[in-house]
Formats: sequence, C-alpha cells, structure tokens
Amino acid sequence: MSDTDLLRDEAQYCSFGDTVHYIDPPKIFSRCEGSYLYDDAGKAYLDLQMWYSAVNFGYANKRLNDALHRQIDTLPQLACQYLHKEKIELATAIAKRVEKTWGTKGRVHFNVGGAQAIEDSLKIVRNASGGKSLMFAFEGGYHGRTLGASAITSSYRYRRRYGHFGDRAQFVPFPYCYRCPYGKKREDCGLHCVDQFARLFDTEYYGVWDPKDGSSEYAAFYVEAIQGTGGYVIPPPGYFEKLKQVLEARKILLVDDEIQMGFYRAGKFWALENFNVKPDIIVFGKAVTNGLNPIAGLWAREELINPQIFPPGSTHSTFSSNPLGTAVALEAVKMMEEDDYETMTREKGAYFLEGIKDLKKRHKIVGDVDGLGMALRIEITAEDRFTPDKAMTDKIVDIAMAGDLDANGKKVGLVLDIGGYWKNVITLAPSLTISYEEMDLAFNLLDQLFTRATRG
Repeated sequence: MSDTDLLRDEAQYCSFGDTVHYIDPPKIFSRCEGSYLYDDAGKAYLDLQMWYSAVNFGYANKRLNDALHRQIDTLPQLACQYLHKEKIELATAIAKRVEKTWGTKGRVHFNVGGAQAIEDSLKIVRNASGGKSLMFAFEGGYHGRTLGASAITSSYRYRRRYGHFGDRAQFVPFPYCYRCPYGKKREDCGLHCVDQFARLFDTEYYGVWDPKDGSSEYAAFYVEAIQGTGGYVIPPPGYFEKLKQVLEARKILLVDDEIQMGFYRAGKFWALENFNVKPDIIVFGKAVTNGLNPIAGLWAREELINPQIFPPGSTHSTFSSNPLGTAVALEAVKMMEEDDYETMTREKGAYFLEGIKDLKKRHKIVGDVDGLGMALRIEITAEDRFTPDKAMTDKIVDIAMAGDLDANGKKVGLVLDIGGYWKNVITLAPSLTISYEEMDLAFNLLDQLFTRATRG
C-alpha cells in the first residue's frame, strides 16, 4: 500500500486523539537503525530527538533486541499476579541503585507508561498524606495526559474538556533564567524564585500552611530536574537544594519525574543527581526499555510504600510488570552498570554544546543554547535574540523533514522535536551512542537549516 493510500485510511479510520501531526502531510517511516530513521524510499533521517528520549541507546540496539528475543522464546507472557525473575531482579537493581546514590531504602512498583506511573505515585502521596489531593508543580511542567497526570501538568488545554477528579496543582515558576519570570539576573538573583515560593507559607494571606498544627494543605511537589516538554530548561546551581529545605521544613514530599531525563540523558543515572537533593519518590519510564516495550514505574521510600502502608492491590494493571518489558529493562540497567555512560555522556554532551554554541555565533535567530549531558536546547528567536519566534521554528522543522538537506552529496532529513513555553525551542536528545561523525553531521545540517530558513 502506498503512503498516499495509508494517509487516506489514517484520515478516515484513525483517532487523532492519540497523536499530533506536526507536519503536513505526516511522515511515514519504515525502518530504523542507530541514530537514523528511514522512509520507504530508503532515505535517511538523522534523529536528534530519539522518540522523546525513549531510545537513549540507539534504534535496533542489538544487545537489547537480543534480550527481547530471548524472553519471547522462554516466557513471553505471564499475568502479573505471578512472579518471574526478571521483575524481581529489575526492581532489586533499581532499588539498590537508589540506595547506593542516596543511602535511602525503598521499593519499586511497575506500570505500563509514564502517565500511569505518575497516577500510581499520586496514590502513594495521597495515601501517605491522609488523602490530601493538592500538589505543587512547575509552570512548563509535563507529567502526562491521563486525568490525574494532566491535573499536575501546566497545560489547561489537556484538562479543558474533561473536568477534575481531585488532584490539583498550584503551579510555581520554574527557574528559567533566560526568561526569568521575576526579571532577575542569574548572577545576582540570590535564588529569588525560591524565596517567593517560601512566602506561600510565611503569610496568613496565602493560607497553605497551619503553623499551629504544623501541616500544609499541599502533599507533594512534582518536579522535573530539567524540564522536558517545557524546553529542556536547566535550573541554576543551588536551586533544588534551597527548594528542598523549604519542602522538608513543611513535610512536603519531593516527587522526581525522571520519565524523560532518567537513565543518563542528563549525564547521571538520575537527572536529579546533578542537583544534590534526595527525592522521596522517583517516577521513571521511556528509556528504561529503549522504547522496545512499554513499561514504567516508580521507586518510593520504604516508609511510603511498604506492604503495611501500601498493601497488595493498591494499584493494578494487567501488563504492569510484563516479562518482555522487565527483561529488556533489566538488560538495559545491566548495560548501564557495565559501561561508563556518565563519562561518555558528559564528554559527548560538552562536544555537542560547543557545536550549537558555534551555531549561535553564526545565526542571529538562535537566542539561547544550553545543555546538561545529552539534553540540549536551541531557542529560536527574532534577531533580537530574545523574542520567541514560533513561525520560524515551524519553518525549520518543515525544511528538516523535507529530506532535502545535503550530507556529502546525499539527500537526507533531520528529525527534530519542538518544546518550550512558546514552542520555539528545539529540544535535542540524540542517542547516547551517537558518534562524533554523526554529531558533526548534525551541526552541518542545522547550519543548512538555519541558513535556508532565514533566506526564505
């Protein structure tokens, strides 16, 4: 069937509610390998977003594919009321990793997707807080589109048609230093944004804290150490340490959403490791299986999740700890323990950041670049290097996906993802296994893109 016929049937028979078409017509791919996607004609598209950071270890990674094949040939299916060794070993490996990092004992709980794991974390939080349903979350934060997850995601458009079912967030400004919501400068602000958050508890007017009872109306603060959909915004040093002091003083849990930034995307196994604070709950997903099977989960402190507090049946999903997903995830965790991904990601990330800094020097539409590990950002602006330019960003994406860029005489495409508060940020999440030659090609293709877009 031709792409034309497929797109015709998609327009008639597929729900549009489960996808977003960023280009018209949408692109259909037929193969993937390493850092590339391929269309039916065999044309290569260098992927710099890797399925929203779900494929950290490259498409068709042989070691992880082999793990999936082995599990298919032994125990491909099992109801989650029964046990299999891969689930136990995976939970043990993740729990021991957290204990080694932060010295905190806890347990691991599985589900099938990031939003579902967020839902499970909300149950744990509400259970531990005596049923409190109010949360803090960040402006620009994204935690999923289920009813509970969308209630703590800072996009009303995800909630508008569906109402609310209890959990609600008060959204707090993220420390977005390039566009500081308080008009401060990074070098002398004194983390003014944390002071403003602390004021919620220190004035009678706001009413989120009862000093006589020593209790807050809010149960937890849901954070992304680096904002994902918000545009790969990286907080300044000291921010999370100061924020955690406020939360601990008010007995408010810190829930760390690592769904997009976990598993070395930001240079550490967990992105929050970069910021010297301990989480109470960690939610993970995406790259834990390199995109080969939908599985996600959470780790929580023992006091929050032990069987006496959070008993059997507290949550349930038919496919939550399925053998295929846990087998691939276990192999991925083993692979991350055996190889020095921290050094690899730090060095490649530094190289990539220098490359996009050079692009900024040569293109006036690049207002800001930043990165931590292999999570990098290019903010597209007017030539004043500040005013967001969504139209130019969309134009860049269209040119990239047209597959007409030059790579040593061959026509190729470039896969980019767009985020940010004004949808003007190119969020870069290349494969952690990307080669230096491929990074150099990426700089060349981005240079072509920016030149073509500005010349019309």
